[in-house]
Amino acid sequence: MPSIRLLIPLLTMLAGAAGAVDDAELGKFWTRDAAQVPYRAIQTGAPASGERLPLVVFLHGDGQDGTDNESQLAGYGNGSLQLVDQARKAGTPLVYLAPQTTGGYWPPDRVASAIADAMARWPVDPQRIVLTGISNGGTGVWDALKRRPRCFAAAVPMSGMTEPSGLQHIEKIPQWIFHGEKDDDTDVESGYGGAQMGSRVVVRALRAFGGRPVYTEYPGEKHVIWSRAYAEPGLLPWMLAQRSPYPDCDFAAGGAAR
Repeated sequence: MPSIRLLIPLLTMLAGAAGAVDDAELGKFWTRDAAQVPYRAIQTGAPASGERLPLVVFLHGDGQDGTDNESQLAGYGNGSLQLVDQARKAGTPLVYLAPQTTGGYWPPDRVASAIADAMARWPVDPQRIVLTGISNGGTGVWDALKRRPRCFAAAVPMSGMTEPSGLQHIEKIPQWIFHGEKDDDTDVESGYGGAQMGSRVVVRALRAFGGRPVYTEYPGEKHVIWSRAYAEPGLLPWMLAQRSPYPDCDFAAGGAAR
């Protein structure tokens, strides 16, 4: 997808003025497997004794590709760090995870590698893993769901696209999908005009398969809707209310429940 680097300074300025969390508060990690995926993470608050925490995983767009383990937090994590602020304000313990990818693509195994590493570091509840992403990261959300449909409690893709094939296997996963009506990068209907379709088509397909996705389309808005979407007051409570029916997931084995 076209780079959004020109937008990052403005997004950073706007989000930083209202935000509470500083980039330096998020620990820097690299997965301890052969992939060595860079990721940033923070835990909001201390859990009660024996409590497992929900995990919110954010997939950036191609404007933050790289290996510096910093760019994925640009623009206040494209607005996603508002979820951390909201959790802190509500006194809700959770783990926020922001891995980094290269090449404008999110291989599902790269996502799984970061999640598996985080689960070894924090007391993550395997039934409360929520995946969200913007632009190419939104596409990565759907790719990860299709690869491991039994591993995620919910998904929140924004301004993304995906192939209709495979949607019949993820229709039961709760999804809140966001897109701008006038998206000037990823068309809300046709995506890039190839095999991958925009959010409207995805929503129609999921509903045809019996799914009940929540869909928010912002009238007149273009591609960059993320700060507005992550600020939706009902989004974080909705994410945290979801729970996978599967007791555990082996992220190293293609998503088979243990």
